[in-house]
Amino acid sequence: MSQLVSLLPLVAIALLFWLLLIRPQQRRAKELGRMQASLKVGDEVMLTSGIFGILRDTGEDQVHVEIAEGVTVKVVRGAVGQVAQPGTAERGPEEN
Repeated sequence: MSQLVSLLPLVAIALLFWLLLIRPQQRRAKELGRMQASLKVGDEVMLTSGIFGILRDTGEDQVHVEIAEGVTVKVVRGAVGQVAQPGTAERGPEEN
């Protein structure tokens, strides 16, 4: 019985570690996977590198993101960090 009681703090620390660190990370990873799977053409996205662009084409593993007029980059779907909310990406001054 005393051996079981001496293991109780170790089990409690492991449980706390799982609740505070591992479980939230798993939840974030699941949400990110769902978001990346639901990408559609026309979405304004932010890549994990911080570059904003508009999704122009989607494939199974890769997407094409237009980062400037006439400039499209091909990246893996996992490089899309988030779908930008309207108004979060600031545009530079327009040239006439």
